[in-house]
Amino acid sequence: MNRHANRLMAALAAALLGGCSLAPAYHAPTLPPMPASFKEGDTAWKVAAPADETPHGNWWTVYGDTTLNELETRLDSDNPSLAAALARYDEARAFESQFSAGLFPHLDAIANPERVRQSNNRPLRGSNQPNEYDSDTVGVGASYDLDLWGRIRNEVSAGHALAQAAQADLASARLSLEAQLAGDYVRLRGYDIQIRILQDALNAYQHALVLTQNRHSGGVASGLDVSRAQTQLEDAQAQVTDVLARRALAEHAIAALVGEPASSFSIAQEQDQPKVPVTPVGMPSTLLERRPDIAAAERRVFAANAGIGVARAAFFPDISLQGSYGFQNTGMDNLLAIGNRFWALGPLATLNIFDAGLRRAQLREAHARFAQASAEYRQTVLSAFREVEDDLALLQQLGLEARQEDQAFTAAQQTLNIATNRYREGIVNYLDVVTAQTAALSAQRNAEEIRTRRLQASVDLIRAIGGGWTRDVDGSAMAKTEAPSSR
Repeated sequence: MNRHANRLMAALAAALLGGCSLAPAYHAPTLPPMPASFKEGDTAWKVAAPADETPHGNWWTVYGDTTLNELETRLDSDNPSLAAALARYDEARAFESQFSAGLFPHLDAIANPERVRQSNNRPLRGSNQPNEYDSDTVGVGASYDLDLWGRIRNEVSAGHALAQAAQADLASARLSLEAQLAGDYVRLRGYDIQIRILQDALNAYQHALVLTQNRHSGGVASGLDVSRAQTQLEDAQAQVTDVLARRALAEHAIAALVGEPASSFSIAQEQDQPKVPVTPVGMPSTLLERRPDIAAAERRVFAANAGIGVARAAFFPDISLQGSYGFQNTGMDNLLAIGNRFWALGPLATLNIFDAGLRRAQLREAHARFAQASAEYRQTVLSAFREVEDDLALLQQLGLEARQEDQAFTAAQQTLNIATNRYREGIVNYLDVVTAQTAALSAQRNAEEIRTRRLQASVDLIRAIGGGWTRDVDGSAMAKTEAPSSR
């Protein structure tokens, strides 16, 4: 009989200790029907599975610019926004550890020496009891929540998922800041080339002004020609001033990103613009799986699902094991004598009888959080599609526009040469020269602006797919595999 009872008690204890979970079985939110390929890039696509652990690598090295490489390295170590994101990740990990502590027994030690004065009218006080006495207590207490309904385990699961989401948020913040820095740097180098173009135009306009002044002095040209040449020169100088102001703002933005005051930061002008990287035709959809914001959104859905289990567990009794052991006397010697010991051991069960609908409201809140997280996950995936398509379209159309604008500049330069020669020969007036100069300068600046926009679109595409790419031995595009920067 005792043997059967022992077996029954052992089976019951195993069942109690194993517990169950009231969280719904987790399934990633359903997504709308996904296209088979990128419309703008004609590349293969499949439904993304978050792969936030995939290293993103130093993707900016694809531009082959030493200064940009140095600035990106400084951003990783000195940017305040990145430091704040890292602190949020550390905070999330600390919360995860707090939840995990609930899986283990809690053990406390107590020491309580007291001097007590009891009331003369204390109920049931004996006539021979003193008014004042010492009370010394030492001992240990232990408690362990059996977690029969999985409340603690679901809290741990949610905490772990939120820590993973915070880690993905950190990666997303890093990638976003890296792309922002690259975009600002590309814009600054574009301004450098614009300044060079305008300075060349200033030199040409200065020579044209001298030409019109000489012709005016010789009685060949009118004062109107001189006025037009002077206007053209001053307008170009104003354009130089405007571009210099824009360059200063871009430089200040870069200074803030690398954690340095704008007053003490400067980047020397250069004439070389970073090269536009070639986007692989066979860029696989697996690159998009590395987007950290998709991984963060999916982890938050998982955490919200676990939160439903926590809310459901509140409807069932919370059962824990309580125990204590120690020694107590009335201030006499030999506190640790065997006769002064006390102990207690037994289960503690609590069940709420009436809460005015509090737990049901909390359960509805948990379901609403899951619905919200699921919708945000779907929106993040759809936004990822849109961003990749946008950037692929920009790169494709800007490439075509760049070729067209180069042809326009060639034609405008030819027109300018003809107009200048005909003006020297006295065949046309200076208005034709001014018109040709304006068209040539506008076409040249537009061509350079388009090239800058192509570079910025390439930066945005790299950010949209979660990092850079390289080519495998078979020529197919693959994700970069360099070790990620330190976190």
